[in-house]
Amino acid sequence: MKCVIPVSGGLDSTVMIYDAAKSKKYDEIFALTFFYNQRHAKKEIDSAFDVVEQLQEKVECQIFHEMVDLGFFSDIASSSSLTNSEIEVAKTKDVLGDPQTVNYVPFRNMMMLSILCSYAESNGAQDVYYGSALVDSQAGYWDGSIEFYQTINKLVQLNRKNKINIVTPLLTLDKKDIVRLGVSCNVPFEDTWTCYEGEELACGHCPACSSRIKGFLDAGIKDPIIYNREINWK
Repeated sequence: MKCVIPVSGGLDSTVMIYDAAKSKKYDEIFALTFFYNQRHAKKEIDSAFDVVEQLQEKVECQIFHEMVDLGFFSDIASSSSLTNSEIEVAKTKDVLGDPQTVNYVPFRNMMMLSILCSYAESNGAQDVYYGSALVDSQAGYWDGSIEFYQTINKLVQLNRKNKINIVTPLLTLDKKDIVRLGVSCNVPFEDTWTCYEGEELACGHCPACSSRIKGFLDAGIKDPIIYNREINWK
């Protein structure tokens, strides 16, 4: 079997591809990393290629890794802090209760899923992985919700010839569960990048950092990456 998996270099997508590869379900895995002019692009992309390269050395299945250039996306989705450098990344304390934060990138997930499915059909892959986790829905990302997954999967099933299944292994997992799954798969957490900022060190204040930190704390494990603030891991 074959599958297509988006890999951003972050915690969730890295755990997802490691888990899929080590399940021995697939003979070939196509990993796609998206460049959409995101402010943390270099950190994300470097991490993505690093973790996939390490994984290829540990498993028997073939892994093909490509970057998809969506650089134009910042021109048509400039209302997000991730695609517009003039908008500050909202911190966790600023987004509590916000139904759709400024960190949300309009219809990014739908576009990326369409590309993933197109790639899957063209390469004879049966499964397309979608890395949304429980925290995405809780944080107000409508395109990270169970309802979105169910709806988009029904849409994909309209394909009359090539049946593709969208797989969501993390959708009902909290960060603690994802961290523990990563530990069981020997994920190199130190080489992943989650922060929305593209600085040398992870900020430790944005929603992505906050949920990651909480996941490691709840799991009773110290995150091996260095943050730009002091964290009591005890």
